[in-house]
Amino acid sequence: MRILVLGLLGALCAAAQKVDVEFDPSIQFAKYRTFAIRDGRLNSQDPRLNSELVKKRIEFDIQKYFEGRKLVFVASGPADLNVRYTLGAVRGAQREAYPAGWRGWGTRVVRVPFTEGTLVIDLRDAGTRGLVWRAIAREEKSNAEKVESKLDDMVKKSVEKYPPKGKK
Repeated sequence: MRILVLGLLGALCAAAQKVDVEFDPSIQFAKYRTFAIRDGRLNSQDPRLNSELVKKRIEFDIQKYFEGRKLVFVASGPADLNVRYTLGAVRGAQREAYPAGWRGWGTRVVRVPFTEGTLVIDLRDAGTRGLVWRAIAREEKSNAEKVESKLDDMVKKSVEKYPPKGKK
């Protein structure tokens, strides 16, 4: 029984943060050498996620992790890729069912409130202005403070998926 509970907890923790990537399969990503952060938007009602400090932190992480992927940061002037990002937060509730009642034969359904933080990072080709790569990271946490604590990890996991497999 303990193994089952630990396995379920591990699966929930692994599923708490999800990163999806979309990209243009016709693009040869090896041609991109430089990047610039052009625009960042924060769309949250919570002041902890909608501040200039959060914006600076995200931009620092984007720069650090893309430089780790062998791209060169350009503070001003032309670059091969323009980075745009958006961080939003949505409050919601999800239903969870678990065994309850006599010998676990019943089911109990509860509503669990959460705040979902979504970070979208777009890479646009500076020449064509077309979207070539997008990462969408989602973090479901119970409050905005916990979402904020996971921002570095959200950026890191997103950038780790650049360039797309087989498209270096």
